[in-house]
Amino acid sequence: MAENPTQTTRRKGRRPKHIPQRTCVSCREKESKRSFVRIVRTPEHGVEIDPTGKKNGRGAYLCTRRSCWEKATTGNVLERALKVTLDQETRDKLHRYADHHFRDE
Repeated sequence: MAENPTQTTRRKGRRPKHIPQRTCVSCREKESKRSFVRIVRTPEHGVEIDPTGKKNGRGAYLCTRRSCWEKATTGNVLERALKVTLDQETRDKLHRYADHHFRDE
């Protein structure tokens, strides 16, 4: 007896797990969410680094390249993505975070 072509055959094994993709706001490169650092604008309009990726608020992602962090802390890339104006204290905080966590290219 011939198999019905409209029936789907099940493959053995599991489906590959879905890996969320994100884009760096500075270099526009796409990668998995876990390889980026999330910067979040809180409901109180503060800007914080979100290591868990789960804080409430509007988020933007930066990759781990120093050049991307430099561009984000000196220019208006992050301001545009988060729709907020960054004060100098916040820019310094982000710059210090990059100094402690990422190496030069």
